[in-house]
Amino acid sequence: MKNKVNIFYFLFICSTIQLVAQDIALYQQFNGRYDYTAIGNTMNTEENGLLGACTILTSSSANLNLSSDQNIVAAYLYWAGSGDGDFNITLNDIEVTAERTFSDALDTDRVFFAAFADVTSIITTLGNTDYTISNFDLTGVISPYCPSGTNFGGWAITIIYGDENLPLNQLNVYDGLQSVPTFLSITLDNLNVLDNEDAKIGFVAWEGDNGIAVNEQLTINGSVISNFPLNPANNAFNGTNSFTGASDLYNMDIDVYNIQNNINIGDTSATISLTSGQDFVMINNVITVLNSQLPDATITIEDYIVNCGDNTIEVFYTVYNINSTAVLPANTPIAFYYNNNLIGQNITQNDIAIDANESNSVLLTLPADADTNVIITGIVDDNGTMAGIITETNEDNNEISFEVELLVIPEIIVLPTIIGCNEGFESSTYNLFEALESIEYNEDDVTFFKALEDLESNSNAILIPYDYHNSFNPETIYVRLASPPCYEIFQFNLSIENCPPYIPQGFSPNNDTHNDWFNIQGLYDIFTEHELQIYNRYGILIYKGDNSKPWYGKINRGLNNKGNTVPVGTYYYILNLNDPNYKSFMGWVYVNY
Repeated sequence: MKNKVNIFYFLFICSTIQLVAQDIALYQQFNGRYDYTAIGNTMNTEENGLLGACTILTSSSANLNLSSDQNIVAAYLYWAGSGDGDFNITLNDIEVTAERTFSDALDTDRVFFAAFADVTSIITTLGNTDYTISNFDLTGVISPYCPSGTNFGGWAITIIYGDENLPLNQLNVYDGLQSVPTFLSITLDNLNVLDNEDAKIGFVAWEGDNGIAVNEQLTINGSVISNFPLNPANNAFNGTNSFTGASDLYNMDIDVYNIQNNINIGDTSATISLTSGQDFVMINNVITVLNSQLPDATITIEDYIVNCGDNTIEVFYTVYNINSTAVLPANTPIAFYYNNNLIGQNITQNDIAIDANESNSVLLTLPADADTNVIITGIVDDNGTMAGIITETNEDNNEISFEVELLVIPEIIVLPTIIGCNEGFESSTYNLFEALESIEYNEDDVTFFKALEDLESNSNAILIPYDYHNSFNPETIYVRLASPPCYEIFQFNLSIENCPPYIPQGFSPNNDTHNDWFNIQGLYDIFTEHELQIYNRYGILIYKGDNSKPWYGKINRGLNNKGNTVPVGTYYYILNLNDPNYKSFMGWVYVNY
C-alpha cells in the first residue's frame, strides 16, 4: 500500500501584518492510479532583499519530462507576485486568462495576488517540452516593494497524470490563499487513509528566502517534517524544487516531503501548521495523494412515469462508480424520500466496476395527500435510515433531488348521447366521432375506451371507432383527448331506439330467390308485436300477418282463393307496430312477377 503526496503553493513575503485571505479548500479530487509532478520558475533575477537588484523578468521557462507510461489528466497553472495582479499572460505563446484570482496584503501599500487557470488542453497537446511563461509583466509595479524585500513573481504548473503501474490513489487538489507570520494552521479534509506507506507532502512557496531561517518550521499532525538537504527542518522555504533538485528558484519553492510516519490509517483529515519568525507565507495550492481502494457511488435520474390519478411513480435511475478506486459491490442499498419520509427502496443488482454504471427502475408510492408538484430525493448507499453501509472515496455525493409533477385526473365532461337504430337484439352500429361534434380536436389525439380504468392506463382502446357495435344498451364510452402534459376526459352514452322500419314499394313472389317477399326491413327482429294487413283495390282484406308470418303474396283471408298468389297489381297495406312511439303505417305496395 502506498502513501499520499501533498503539494502546497505558498506565497512568502517578509513582514508582519495580514489583511485579507481566502481559506484553503478542496478544489478537485481524482481517484485511480494517479500521481503528480510540478514544474515552474521564478521571475526574480536573484533572491530579493534590501541589497537585491530591483528588477524582475517578464518571462521564464521550465521543462516537463514525463515518462511514456505517464498520461496527463489535468494541469493547473498558478502564478503570483507583487501588486494587484497581472491576470493575462501567455504560456508558450498561447494566451491564458485567470479563471480564479486570490489576494492578500501586508498593508494598504503592499498587496499581493495569485491566479489560477486550467491549462490541461495546452499541456496535453504539447506534452514533454520546455514551457515558457511570458507577458507576465510586473515591471511597472515592482519598485515600491523593493526597499522592504517584498518584490517577487513566479509560476508553477501542477500536472496530474495516470500510470497503470501506480497503486490506486486518491489525489485531492486544494487551493485558496492563506498566510503567516507567525503561526498558520490548515486542516485538509476529505482524506481517506487506507495505507500510509511512502506518503508524501509537497509545497510551492513564493518569497522563501534561502538566507532567512527564523523559527521557520513545517509540521503535519504536530510532527516537524524536512527533506534534507534541500529543505532542512529549520528552513522549509528556501528556493528549491524537490522534483528537479534545483536550488535557484528565488523566492519560491516546489518541495515534496515523505510523511509516512506522520499520517495514520483511518485518518480522514490532516492538520498542517507553519511557523515563521520573519517570512510572510501565503499558501495558494495544496495537493494530497493517498493510497485509497474505495468505491464512489453516485446516482442520476434518467426519467420517470406518472399516470393520471395515480400516486405511484416509476423512476428510472443510473448508479455510477466513476471517481473510484474499487468495485462498488452488489446489493448496495438505494433509498428514496419525500419530505424526509421513506417512499421506496432498491439495491444494485451487480458489482459495478470502476468507471462503470448500472441502470434500473423502482416503483415509489407517494402519500395520498402529496402535493401536485413534489420533490423526491434519491440516495445511493442508504439503508433507508439516511445512513450508508459502504466506505467511499467521497461520502458527500450520494444524493440527488428531482421534481415530479403528479397528473391529476381531470373532470369528466359529459357529451350528448348518440342514438342508434335497433338492428336487432338491442344492437346498433355507431361512428363514435359523431359524439365530438361540439369540440375541436385532432383525430390523432383522440382515443375511445369502454372503461375509465382503461382510459387512465391508456390500454385496451377501441380499435375501429368509425364502425363500432355496442355491447350494452345503453353503453358508456370514454374519450381521452391528448392535451400535454395531461389530457382531457369526455364521456357519452350510446343508446338504441326502435327506428321506423323501411317499407319497400314492391316485390316479386316468383320463387327466384330474389325479392320474393314483402321485406320490411327493421321490422321482424325489432317490432315483434306488429300486425300487417293487406287489402286489394276493392278494400277487401286478403292477408293478415304478424312477426311469424311474412307476406309472400299469398291470400290467407276471405272465403275464396285462400293459399293462392295474388295477381299482378297494387295492394294497400296497414302496418300497426304496436309501439306507443309510432302510429300505424299505411301505403301501397306493387306486386309483379
